[in-house]
Amino acid sequence: MSEDRFIDLESRLAHQDQLLNELNDVVTGQQAKIMQLEELCQALIQRVRSVGEEMSEGDAGDERPPHY
Repeated sequence: MSEDRFIDLESRLAHQDQLLNELNDVVTGQQAKIMQLEELCQALIQRVRSVGEEMSEGDAGDERPPHY
């Protein structure tokens, strides 16, 4: 192999290493965002459940029908 070919291969390898590190950073950031969104969804689910429970515990007998 010629020296130019080795230089070309080393250059390609360096670019691939840089791209791999950049992609790893993107994936790591996405995973952090996914975890944040999952926590937010769980908090919202709990909030909706608690609101639903509060509404079902209310006295429906004291409410006036909507046509009054």
